[in-house]
Amino acid sequence: MSKRDYYKVLGVSRTATEAEIKKAYRRLAMKYHPDRNPNDQEAEEKFKEAKEAYEVLTDPQRRAIYDQYGHEGLDARSGVGGFSAADAFNDIFGDVFGDIFGAGRRGGGRQVYRGADLRYELELDLEQAVFGHTATVEFTTLVECEPCKGTGAAPGSKTITCETCNGVGQVRIQQGFFAIQQTCPRCKGRGQTISQPCDTCLGQGRVRKKKTLNVKVPPGVDTGDRIRLAGEGEAGRNGGPPGDLYVEIRVREHPIFERDGSHLSCEVPISFATAALGGTVEVPTLGGTVELKVPPETQSGRIFRLREKGVKPVRGGPPGDLFCRIVVETPVNLTEEQKELLRRFDESLRNSKRKHSPRESSWLDGVKRFFEAIRS
Repeated sequence: MSKRDYYKVLGVSRTATEAEIKKAYRRLAMKYHPDRNPNDQEAEEKFKEAKEAYEVLTDPQRRAIYDQYGHEGLDARSGVGGFSAADAFNDIFGDVFGDIFGAGRRGGGRQVYRGADLRYELELDLEQAVFGHTATVEFTTLVECEPCKGTGAAPGSKTITCETCNGVGQVRIQQGFFAIQQTCPRCKGRGQTISQPCDTCLGQGRVRKKKTLNVKVPPGVDTGDRIRLAGEGEAGRNGGPPGDLYVEIRVREHPIFERDGSHLSCEVPISFATAALGGTVEVPTLGGTVELKVPPETQSGRIFRLREKGVKPVRGGPPGDLFCRIVVETPVNLTEEQKELLRRFDESLRNSKRKHSPRESSWLDGVKRFFEAIRS
């Protein structure tokens, strides 16, 4: 068989995901399968070529060797031998369509099932998400039964080759050129039947158990980010690999700050006098308080930007900014003397020839124009 570029054989890029590789292989396998192309030597060769490329590119270790050293690296490691169309046919439904029918990859003459992935939602305070945190998570999962080592058979008991599938773990159903391989209903893909089930797992090979892990949360994570803990999911079956645990981050609401990616925002209340005359106010940041200079005649709603006082992103890059929104507070619980002073102050403003309330004046002009437009 010619040693063509495996990526070109499947028509995918070198950065293609396993799902993209599987999809490309499924398309080619159905197109060039020998049952659909009888006595077509060229189609059979293309089918074998696609199968070989699929097997290498869906194996992380072999793919890494191929990416670095090419065909020579694979040949030097274990050799890439030929295989028959019958072998390829037996594998196509187990590897590509196995997910549809609940099957896994073959291993040692039986069906091997990868353990299920698990999801855990981890709630964090904003400070923990920003600066990093080590959290302890506890969850229940399926682990390999220790007494039977995952076989499902009682220690010392014998296993018998399944008579239905002859130890293969699969049965084949064929109608015309189309065939489907399914998990053997008798042995559940093991390839063997158990004469005496394990008392601990009752023949399942797995038991439920509480698991406690310490999860290191990197600085800068945000709601929706996921941390993958490889191999910490459910145990596989029939010697299959375990699944993964995905820890999904959810950041709690903060009493002061609102977060938008790497940026933070907060409201800064100031007095009427500070807004009119100017001054300085203390503003909280993640690194401590800083002084914000408020210029005279500052209106409520004005936003001040403090550069790089936000969050440093978990994937790198400069820290975000902190946006401070000014809120002018109306004084409450006034004494009679204070109320009288405000009345005199308001009267002085009204009698002044200067415009002290530009927003009020423009708003009143807008109202006047609105009613004039209605009447016209």
